[in-house]
Amino acid sequence: MRRFAVTLLLSDWLKTACSEVDALDARLLAQHVLGISRAELICRPETGIDPTRQEILDRLLARRAQGEPLAYLVGEARFRARTFKITPDVLVPRPETEELVGHAINKLSESLVPVANVLDLGCGSGVIAISIALECPQAKVTGVDSSITALAVARANAATLAAPVEFFESDWFSALAGRRFHLIVANPPYIAADDHNLAGDGLLFEPRLALTDEGDGLSCLRAIIHAAPCHLESGGYFLCEHGHEQGEAVRLLLADAGFIKVESWLDLSGNERFSGGKVAQCAELEEASENFRQEALASWQARPCLPKTLP
Repeated sequence: MRRFAVTLLLSDWLKTACSEVDALDARLLAQHVLGISRAELICRPETGIDPTRQEILDRLLARRAQGEPLAYLVGEARFRARTFKITPDVLVPRPETEELVGHAINKLSESLVPVANVLDLGCGSGVIAISIALECPQAKVTGVDSSITALAVARANAATLAAPVEFFESDWFSALAGRRFHLIVANPPYIAADDHNLAGDGLLFEPRLALTDEGDGLSCLRAIIHAAPCHLESGGYFLCEHGHEQGEAVRLLLADAGFIKVESWLDLSGNERFSGGKVAQCAELEEASENFRQEALASWQARPCLPKTLP
């Protein structure tokens, strides 16, 4: 990498940096290290960079050029118009997960429950739980994670953003015996262990435990979906993010677990990325049972040489 002597102008550093990384990343690194705004960066290209800050910038630039996520270099990321602390102990928030929060908020808006209890399974940095708590003040939000270091980041974010979220350690539902929720949201590890994407796009720098189940990508979803009905109130809803080719498999898992009104949604790229289902209320169970009986009766009566009534 090219090195500069004496005091370097910001414009010269940016020119070199933009040849090695994306221009936006270079500008954000400069803003972070120099403590200047975007407007100052644009209006004052003649700003001098002292040798100490130049060394820091060059070191961060080299790390970014090697693929390390920008969020880890600057220690923060934007999510639903808020700034969250991000460390290598947690995943970098993705735009798709912003959409997951949007679907969760839509489900809460459909609920008639005055105070909805919401659970964020595997909360990581807390972006999902905190966003729901701030955008749905009527919700009582809990976030759990098996990583103590991730929970420390989540609690720090909640404190900074004044979000009333309860965080505690739990391996999925292990510490939630007897607790039920109106909405459970999950963004679990869903990348298969042999997926080549794990070696690209900066994923090598992110916590592997939060990315893959070291299996087929569905084992965490299987465990969560199987256990979720026992932790949902009658009429409660389960919602999850998953791989873009896992929609059909997740819908089958939801149906097998007894969820009704199972559906999936596309992300902004047109891929099936989110799925969910509802725990039936008593009336819905009776309706489903009656529908099943009528279908069975119709099938029975359509068969030749058999009695036209069920025993």
